[in-house]
Amino acid sequence: MRTTVRTTTLHLAEPLRISRSVMAARDAVWLTIEHAGSYGHGEAVASTYFGLDARTIGRLLADASRDLARHGDPQSALDALRVGELPAADAPPAVVAAVEAALLDLVGQRAGTPVHRLLGAPAAPVAGPARTLGISTADHAAETARRLAAHGFRTLKVKVGGADPEADLARVRAIGAAAPGVRLLLDPNGAWTAAEARVLLPRYAAIGVAAVEQPTAPGDPDALAALAADSPVPVIADEDAVTHEDVRRLAGRVHGVNVKLAKCGGVYAALRIADLVAGSGTALMLGCLTASSLGIAPAVHIADRARWVDLDGHLLLAADPWTGIGGTDGTVRAPERPGLGLRPVLPVRPVDPTAGADGADRPAPRPAP
Repeated sequence: MRTTVRTTTLHLAEPLRISRSVMAARDAVWLTIEHAGSYGHGEAVASTYFGLDARTIGRLLADASRDLARHGDPQSALDALRVGELPAADAPPAVVAAVEAALLDLVGQRAGTPVHRLLGAPAAPVAGPARTLGISTADHAAETARRLAAHGFRTLKVKVGGADPEADLARVRAIGAAAPGVRLLLDPNGAWTAAEARVLLPRYAAIGVAAVEQPTAPGDPDALAALAADSPVPVIADEDAVTHEDVRRLAGRVHGVNVKLAKCGGVYAALRIADLVAGSGTALMLGCLTASSLGIAPAVHIADRARWVDLDGHLLLAADPWTGIGGTDGTVRAPERPGLGLRPVLPVRPVDPTAGADGADRPAPRPAP
């Protein structure tokens, strides 16, 4: 198996403001694995919060590529990844998820089978993802909500936690009025204290908010569980639910956990978490970082396992370089094509498969037909 790595920049359609930062663009690193004329692709995106820049991701994917070279075929490499033998034990979850995605894509391409069937789902998952609205003015948010509802979105996730709690409340009210019947989720990204949350959550419950993600700062899961115990709004752990052990501590104590493949380590890790919380009273949310369709697609192939689906990262981009999972009509769909089922938006040139995976900006590899 031969690998290449390419770094690119994903520009957002408009800057996304959350309680702790504003983002206008994000670097993405694409891993391509080639074997016997078939290609599998995976993506990892840079994240300040997780301490990963594109250069570091490229270097770590180069290390993983050397590990992959020791395996004779994609299936044996995928089997090694599933049991933790690949990549290196200290590889960040985002890197593991990218390697896994490329292997799943490649295995599916070679078998003529879509990834969801490789994972045991007979039918292609279809879900209505929450569409994220950043912190903005109430008028802008209302107009955006009205447009999204008209295009078929039935769940909106509203970023809150700004400097003025009353402005946040006014914005959520404006969104609800502009898009009646649309389910509203809140995400303060840990901006509230427990005391603030206990004051604000009843007010949001009165507006009709359906759930809130990580209302308080991460690092004290017991405090989050205590808040969830008497919250009038279901509480979903996000930043406090990173690893399998994090989720084990919270299972049955919060209403949901937001599982992102980039933070838990990929599809198989997410499925193990789904098994862990099954029957506990804690439901699964599938979330994402801002990424292209290549970064979102693996989660779409398991979207039928989740109560809440928050897979809209590709919809925030000014131009998505991959296509295949849809979403602009308020619905994402796992493709029935082999592997991840994606295609590049623009024609791309083949790469020299002998080129080293060093994180350099290279032409994108030829996609599978």
